[in-house]
Amino acid sequence: MSAPLDEADLLERAADWILLLRSGKATTEDAEQLQLWRRQSDLHEQAFVQAVRLYRDLGAMGAELENRNVRPFVVRVSAAKQMVSRRSLIGGALAASVAGYMIVKPPLEMWPSLAELSADYRTAKGEQLDVKLASNVALKLNTQTSIAVRGNDVNPRIELISGEAAITTRRDSFEPLVMIAADGQITSSAADFNLRCIDGVVLATCNEGSVTISHGGRSVRLGRGEQVSYSASDPLGRPVSIVDAGSSSAWREKLLIFRDQPLSAVVAEVNRYRPGKIVVTNAQLGQRLVNGTFHTDRLDDFVAQVRQLFAANVRALPGGIVLLS
Repeated sequence: MSAPLDEADLLERAADWILLLRSGKATTEDAEQLQLWRRQSDLHEQAFVQAVRLYRDLGAMGAELENRNVRPFVVRVSAAKQMVSRRSLIGGALAASVAGYMIVKPPLEMWPSLAELSADYRTAKGEQLDVKLASNVALKLNTQTSIAVRGNDVNPRIELISGEAAITTRRDSFEPLVMIAADGQITSSAADFNLRCIDGVVLATCNEGSVTISHGGRSVRLGRGEQVSYSASDPLGRPVSIVDAGSSSAWREKLLIFRDQPLSAVVAEVNRYRPGKIVVTNAQLGQRLVNGTFHTDRLDDFVAQVRQLFAANVRALPGGIVLLS
């Protein structure tokens, strides 16, 4: 009979995985091995999620402890006594972190960041997921989307860590739905809206009802067919845009619609759905304009279409990486 799993040991092993991901030395093979480790049992998965959340949520504390030259540790509790675990969970991981959420960007984004791995709900490439958080709050998560849920089932508070989601809310005006995305706040009592957060750039589109966007001390109210964006380098304040709500939410029907978009932007979007990674290495090619509609379930022919349309050179590398020039 195998020995029972020790939760403290699993937590420590999870911390080792986090340190490897932070080291800059992790490979795609390491990421695959991590996924296999997490799938061994529910306890393995729970340990990893707990370790990442500790790393993420206690980042500010870790930075302060580093300044004071204090090394924190995990305490193992038993009915008989308390013992310091033989290795530090937080230690180097938290002490090396900075305030706020830590987002470790893997090479070529070949696996999710630590913040994404700690999400309560997360979709893989090409996957969509329907999430009903309350009787009056429903979300549809697009590909490579991660959300964290705070509060409770009656009054959830949602953070869009990364990705894209369609949100439908029908709440009392005194307790509107509150969402967080890249240090901004999105509130609404009754609306159908689309929220996107990629690389810290947030794009909010109201399809029905009204939504209030707050960021950097400013607020904007969106009505049907209106859109606004913000980021740390481009705070809220630009004029509201009028858009085709059908195009912005076409992904719900597994469609990507591009109108006069540079190939570099189109490739960046396709990469969110297609396995591997397409890289445009020719700046002039990247500026060529694309008009078309693509089905997200049929993107295997995308590279061949680009080669045919723009006479592009294609080089396939191991790991699903494709170079276009």
